[in-house]
Amino acid sequence: MSEQLNFRDLQLSEPILQALADVGYETPTPIQARTIPLILEGRDVLGQAQTGTGKTAAFALPVLSNLDLSKPEPQALVLAPTRELAIQVAEAFQSYAEHLTGFHVLPIYGGQDYGVQLRNLKRGVHVVVGTPGRVMDHMRRGSLNLENLQCLVLDEADEMLRMGFIDDVEWILDQTPENRQVALFSATMPPPIARIARKHLKDPAEITIQAKTTTVETIRQRYWLVGGHHKLDALTRILEAEPFDGMIIFVRTKTETLNLAEKLQARGFAAAALNGDMAQQQRERTIDQLKDGTLNIVIATDVAARGLDVERISHVINYDIPTDTESYVHRIGRTGRAGRSGEAILFVSPRERGMLYSIERATRKRIDLMELPSTELINDKRIARFNQRITDTINAEDLEFYTNLVNQYCDQHEASPIEAAAALARLLQGDTPFLLADRPQREKAPRQAEREPRRDSFRERDSFRDRDSFRDEDRESRKQRKGGLYSDEKKETYRLEVGKVHDVKPGNIAGAIINEIGLDPEAVGKIVINDQYSTVELPAGMPNDVFQELKKVRVCGRQLRVSKMDDHRSAYGDRGDRSDRSDRGDRGDRGDRRKSFGHKPGGKPAGKSSKDASFFTGFPGSRKKRMKD
Repeated sequence: MSEQLNFRDLQLSEPILQALADVGYETPTPIQARTIPLILEGRDVLGQAQTGTGKTAAFALPVLSNLDLSKPEPQALVLAPTRELAIQVAEAFQSYAEHLTGFHVLPIYGGQDYGVQLRNLKRGVHVVVGTPGRVMDHMRRGSLNLENLQCLVLDEADEMLRMGFIDDVEWILDQTPENRQVALFSATMPPPIARIARKHLKDPAEITIQAKTTTVETIRQRYWLVGGHHKLDALTRILEAEPFDGMIIFVRTKTETLNLAEKLQARGFAAAALNGDMAQQQRERTIDQLKDGTLNIVIATDVAARGLDVERISHVINYDIPTDTESYVHRIGRTGRAGRSGEAILFVSPRERGMLYSIERATRKRIDLMELPSTELINDKRIARFNQRITDTINAEDLEFYTNLVNQYCDQHEASPIEAAAALARLLQGDTPFLLADRPQREKAPRQAEREPRRDSFRERDSFRDRDSFRDEDRESRKQRKGGLYSDEKKETYRLEVGKVHDVKPGNIAGAIINEIGLDPEAVGKIVINDQYSTVELPAGMPNDVFQELKKVRVCGRQLRVSKMDDHRSAYGDRGDRSDRSDRGDRGDRGDRRKSFGHKPGGKPAGKSSKDASFFTGFPGSRKKRMKD
């Protein structure tokens, strides 16, 4: 069906079609072709599709087409499980609405200053994209008014269930107008999600899309975890160490194709840009140079490389990670053609790991961690190339004139031929250092030897991802980023100022800690819910900046106000924690309690037994002719 349609056939508004035309998108993916008309006509939709099938555009495009821009109030709300996905979806809305004058979209999520969100909500927004916890907080504050909400989208509903947000999602659904439209998207359909669909969706159209994303068996896929400003150094090492014939390096923007091409040229590589702004004649000339070997490296965008088929391409490097899995498959498909072997290398920043896992799930392939070439290896190769250039020149050139010239210089200046040769080599090298300086902290590779083999089952997310493998492979970078917060050493117990009387559940606390301050799931230990407060086990030695950030996080309308349990025991001795007695006994909690929206204080005196709720978490982290997520 999607092969016979273009976006104009789907009856989208003209400004949306103009935005799609600007980036050259013509053909919708199957889920877009089936979902867009339904959302345009106001039907509830229950969609089952994997990440990478294009579902963000499937709901964003019709939502934008249905907006009344004269009303600066939330007309659409998108709930996402993580702040990374919320930001990504909001950016997609902004991109598709390029020609919608006066359009405003706002991502709201924990860890961001409330003031920024409050000011933007007061100014007026048409679409809100947020995580459940922060959306609830704004609704309780009265700063997010959903009385005129037209459409509610639940994106990655099964992930919200896995992260403990499903009760928050139901609460939000219960507070929204009955006549609003609901679009629910989920990769799987576990019973709690099916129950929500039956309760809150009215005669939904059910759409199931089976992901067909596959990769060629002859392509070896590897990735490297690298921060933004280290990417050029890592790329340079790979170019020097990897034997390659032709190569395509993919980046996200047209400007970056030019910038990266210039930087590589300055480092001595035969590289050129390939983007949609280039004239057709220049584009064809660049491709011809790549084919005949005059040019070895092309830096391209997805659109510019569409349909590119050059036999000598041995390597594809994803310098910028693609935004969806199908783009990844199309990119690496430029190599490994006609049964030949190929190499695909993916650069991944710490915040982009969710997309790495999505690619692995969609392609049903493990992408192996590569070992970045060492300084010693790079220097050995540089010396070998230097020696080879000397040998090739001796074998291919008539050097009699230069031999006489050097001998004459040596006789006149009492210099040895070795000194003269060294001086000439120094002149040839210029000011660029010949050997690479040793930087062990930058080149240190994650410890592959300790990694356990990943499970082969692809049926469920937990069975697909071997969390222990990733914990080992990224431990060093996490220690540097959070001061050793994620080490496997002993844990400390922390007190959180939210408890049973505030209707908190272990999943609320775990989800907030993991999602809102970016803490790894493996770092959260046992959670115990008491009447007035809760406790959670976290790694010892939490850095002060993370500790201060965590204190501001809100759960069930209350700031966590994290503190160490050891501090409380020191203050009250062995008589127990007096702050769980009653509200009047905790003077420091009065101010925040008066602001705990919709929650009445109460609880049992200290010493009364209550069932502890324990939660051991281990779920993974967050998350154009064809349109994708």
